[in-house]
Amino acid sequence: MVLESQLPHRAVVEHLVRQAVYQRLGKPLPRPATAPNPLVVNVSARHCHLTQEAVEILFGKGHQLTVHKWLYQEGQFAAKETLTLIGPRSRVISNLRILGPCRTLNQVELAYTDGIALGFELPLRISGDIKGTLGCMLMGPAGFFEMNEGVIRAMRHVHMSLADGEFYGVKAGDAMKLKIGGACGITLDRMLVRVDKSFKLEVHIDTDEGNACNLQPETPCELMK
Repeated sequence: MVLESQLPHRAVVEHLVRQAVYQRLGKPLPRPATAPNPLVVNVSARHCHLTQEAVEILFGKGHQLTVHKWLYQEGQFAAKETLTLIGPRSRVISNLRILGPCRTLNQVELAYTDGIALGFELPLRISGDIKGTLGCMLMGPAGFFEMNEGVIRAMRHVHMSLADGEFYGVKAGDAMKLKIGGACGITLDRMLVRVDKSFKLEVHIDTDEGNACNLQPETPCELMK
């Protein structure tokens, strides 16, 4: 017996069937008339991702991250646990939030102004691309954890499902623009596209970008190629 939770999402099945039919006909996939999902734009404040090993060094053996708030992407959460980041010349950032669940690498994501305050020259990277980046020291209630690399400024990006990618005519790795309205309206270029069947349509920009346009829940936003 196949459990319903093990079946592909309906949007995935519809996309695959539509793709097969149009390939058989030798025609390009048509653009859907309406967007399949509402666009959500969120400001991603500074945070870190940790391995379970790092969590246990910082909070004690066997410690598990606890949920403070569930995030928009399925299964992702802001943890109750926070850390102190120690940078060059002993400059610190306190209350650095951990996002869960645990990952296979350790990564700290900061904004440009955070880097200035710490004395970091932050490299702009895709999340997960940490080779050759800066390191730092993290301090928790049970000890210290030294990161040899992994401190970045994350590229602005948009999460998309397969249906969203089909609607906007983009694939993973493409770049889009985000037009933000309001009194401080701006257009952000080079919005990295990330596509996965599990993703909800959501843009992540950092605090500097959010402050620059005074992003509010009611601010109109539009994705463009």
